[in-house]
Amino acid sequence: MAEIEKLRIDKYLWAIRAFKTRSISTEACKAGRIKMAGNNLKPSHVVKIGEEYTVQKGPDKKIIRVTALLERRVDAKTAVRFYQDLTPVEDTLAYKSMFHTPNLSRDRGAGRPTKKDRREIDDLQEGWFE
Repeated sequence: MAEIEKLRIDKYLWAIRAFKTRSISTEACKAGRIKMAGNNLKPSHVVKIGEEYTVQKGPDKKIIRVTALLERRVDAKTAVRFYQDLTPVEDTLAYKSMFHTPNLSRDRGAGRPTKKDRREIDDLQEGWFE
């Protein structure tokens, strides 16, 4: 493989499979979801080995360090060798949004919850959305 001298951040993020398409990667850069040391990056930013980037996709936030440059998109197993994931391990009990909470369900035919049932449900859910 030929040595790569210059590589754009949008192309690199697409190649390591951080984003599904290059245009989505470019839009993420323009929207300010790709940062280095707290500063937003333009899609034309030149990637250098050893740099750390914060990549935000929806509620998920990843911190990656560039270990090698990759110009073309490859399979997921190969792509992992070109970056190091520095994202801290989060508490598994903490939910990022209401879409990640477990479903509470009632038995079919049990009817609407009473005031007492509603209070118990609220007590169970307390702390999930923080």
